[in-house]
Formats: sequence, structure tokens, C-alpha cells
Amino acid sequence: MDNILSIVTFLPTVAAIILAVFLRGNDEAANRNARWVALFASVVTFVLSLFILFGFDPAETGFQFVEQYEWLLGMQYKMGVDGISVLFVMLTTFLMPLTILASWNVTARVKEYMIAFLVLETLLIGVFAALDLILFYLFFEGGLVPMFLIIGIWGGRNRIYASFKFFLYTFFGSVLMLVALVVMIADAGTTDIEQLMLHQFASESFTVLGIPVIGGVQTLLFLAFFASFAVKLPMWPVHTWLPDAHVEAPTAGSVVLAAILLKLGGYGFLRFSLPMFPIGSDVLGPFMIWLGAIAVVYTSLVALVQTDMKKLIAYTSVAHMGFVTVGIFVANQQGIDGAMFQMLSHGFISAALFLIVGVLYDRMHTREIAAYGGLAIRMPAFALVFMLFTMANLGLPGTSGFVGEFLTMAGAFQVNTWVAFFGISGVIFSAGYALVLYRGVVFGDLVKEGLKTIRDLSARERLIFAPLVVVTLVLGIYPSLVIDIIGTSTAALVANHETALNAAAAATQHASN
Repeated sequence: MDNILSIVTFLPTVAAIILAVFLRGNDEAANRNARWVALFASVVTFVLSLFILFGFDPAETGFQFVEQYEWLLGMQYKMGVDGISVLFVMLTTFLMPLTILASWNVTARVKEYMIAFLVLETLLIGVFAALDLILFYLFFEGGLVPMFLIIGIWGGRNRIYASFKFFLYTFFGSVLMLVALVVMIADAGTTDIEQLMLHQFASESFTVLGIPVIGGVQTLLFLAFFASFAVKLPMWPVHTWLPDAHVEAPTAGSVVLAAILLKLGGYGFLRFSLPMFPIGSDVLGPFMIWLGAIAVVYTSLVALVQTDMKKLIAYTSVAHMGFVTVGIFVANQQGIDGAMFQMLSHGFISAALFLIVGVLYDRMHTREIAAYGGLAIRMPAFALVFMLFTMANLGLPGTSGFVGEFLTMAGAFQVNTWVAFFGISGVIFSAGYALVLYRGVVFGDLVKEGLKTIRDLSARERLIFAPLVVVTLVLGIYPSLVIDIIGTSTAALVANHETALNAAAAATQHASN
């Protein structure tokens, strides 16, 4: 199908425009129509994205489904996917219908709510598919706006504070990235990401104010992109916006934030930092690895003392993204495969965990762990689903959570055994906070009066969790479904990275002689 990538990208926005132009009123009939239009558009988008997945050739290292047109003022519209990006597109289209279903009980400004999520879907897919630097930046920054509105309008009591904190943290880093984009375009003379990946940016060291800059321009460009991607991931210590955003966001907002939006940082490191700035990545690689290891341990310990379920799960997201950081910057096949798998797996598991909290909040209007206990008596189906995703979150073998953590630690062990040790200790801590949460909510006596009439999962909620359960188990048992798709592209990334480092080492040796 021609232009399938653009169709998948912009179909949600077309549906949003239809809602904005043709749907009038805010009565129950209008709200119902808004829900069904959004759900229909997101389901059709997912079905169409399957043509991309089934038509994708994993043996090819280059970009596929490429669309390229001249755009405004000499700029170009260029889209395409490779093994690193195609599954992120699928993750986005897979989760959006579930997100819309999870929002079925929203009653305030339903049309605007659905429009925000549909536009956000377009922007997220666009980030993963853009092959032009300017286009990538527009999609990347555009995603801030609907998420800012989702938190600020439909969030909790402190939603204004959380939304502005989210916006300011992410926007500040992106300003530095914009400066780097201007430098890259001026140096390479193109905005084409494929060509930029082949361009050799200067790596000769120089001194600024008496401070040696090892790796030269590449290191400075790496730092500029780091300022944006580290906040998005988020990495310790620039992670503090995330717990506030999660606590105040509506359930569907937390799902998209944790499952998809955080992946933009890891994807950015894989798409830009490693291939375009290999010398800068190598210079700062040990620093990045240790930041990831610290994040795993520190945020796991912080999660142990949380009393709010959402905040606890938010801190676990930072810990799991620490594994991603380590896997990416050990820059070997196992590490990068593990980081990719971990991001995809975390997308499913974190989405399920925030939906689980949403189920309880819809019934009891509190997220405090102490407000619950003994739910296995009244909610056996809920308890079973909660147990599965608790086990997946702590990396139980047989679930997708195990594969990503195992591969990243195997990759880290080849580079730095101490980093691997700290990462593995984080797995132990994760068992602590996950089991404490599950025990406090599900086990014990059912003594609180408000819980004695609580109802189990509805048919709609079971429909939401069913595909997440299936994917989490299938990928845990048969991880080759992912590895076979990403393997060729990650192998090429590692090979090109090593070639660039060897060439730089040879040039340095030649200059010294």
C-alpha cells in the first residue's frame, strides 16, 4: 500500500479534525459519539499499522516504507522505519485503542479529551518515523502540547504545577537540542537523517576556557542532545518531573506517558547519539552507564518508601529506564538488544500497572496503599492480573520483563562488572517494592467497609487487560519475535559504531607518529 506510513501517522489527526469540526454539543450523545469515533480511528490505525509490520523485512539494515517529498522552503518531508523504529510505531498504535477504552468513564470535555489523545498519537508515531531532522524536531516538540493539556486540564488537584513542571523540564532540554540541530545542518549541509548518520562530525579535541573538550564537536553535540533525551527518558537526576506528572495525570495520560513518551529519549540516543556522535558517545559512555546504574538503585530505594501507588510505579519506571541507559551505552549487541527489548516490554507492563491503579481509583477515589487490603476476596480476577504484571515488573522468567533486564546486564558485564553488579542489585530491590505493593493491596483481611462491596473487573476492563497479558507472556516465552526484527539493525548500529571508533583511534595514532 503506497504511503502507508503517512496514512498510519495522520489518520488519528484526521479523526481529531472530524471531531473538532462536525461534533457539536456536550451532552451524553455527543460524548458517546466522541468516544466511538476516537476508538474506531485508533483501532483502524492499529490494523493499518499491521501492514507495516508484516511487510517489514528484518533482513534489511536500511529504512523501509520510505516516503520523500519536497516540502516548504526547500525542506523535505521524509518518513521511513527500520528495525529500531518499526516496533515503537507498533507499540504506539497497539496501546492507543486500549488508552481510549480506559478513558470511557471520562465525562468532562470528552470531545477535547479524545482530540488531544488522537493528535498525540500522530505526533508520537511521527517521532519514530521521521527521517528529516526538522520534521523530527517538530514531531518531538509537538508532543509536549497535547500531554501538557491532558495533565493540566484532566489531571488531579495539583495538575497545573505538574503540567508546567513537565513542560519546562522537557522544553529547556529541547532548546539546547535545537542549537545542536542548527550546528549539524550548517556543518553537513543537509537535514536528511540518513545522510547525517553517514556524515563525520569533527572529533578533534580542543580547549574552551582552559578546559579540554575530548571528542571535540561530537562531544558538545552529544551533550546538547543529552540535555533533551535525558529528561525525556528520564535519567537520574533530571527525573523529578515524572512522579509529579504521573500522580496528577489521568489514568490514560499516565499510560501514554510511561509506555510511549518515555521511550522517545531512548529512541533518540539510538537514532542520533550513537550513530552520529560515536566519539562523543564513547567519551561520555562510562558517565552515562554509571548514571543508569545509579538510577536503578536509587529510584528503587525511593520506590520502597512510597505510599501512593502511582508515585511508586512512576519511580519504578525511572529504575527500568536506568537499565535502558546502561544497555544503550555499553554499545554492544546484547546491551542494545536488551535496551530495545526493555523499552518495548516496559511499555506493556507499565501501561498495565497504571491501568490497574486506575481500576482501583475509579472505584475508591484514592491511590493510597493503606486504603486497601484483602482485595483477593472480592476481586479475584483483578488480583490475578495484578499478580502477573507485578511479577513481570520485577523480571520474573517467563515474562517479557526478564528478557530485557537479562540482556542489558549480560551486555554490561562485558564492559564493567561493577555496573552489572549494581544493576542486578536493583532487580533485588524491585522485588521488594513490587511485593510490598501487591501484599498491601491484595492480601490480608478485608476489614475496610468501603472494600466489602467493591466489584471485580468489568467486561470492558478485562478486554483492556487481555491483549497486555498475552503480549507480556508471549514475549517472555518467545523473545525472538522482537529480537529477530531488531537484530539486523542493532548489529549494523554496533558495527558502524565500532568502525568509527577504530577509525578515530587509527587517525590519532597516525597523528602522534
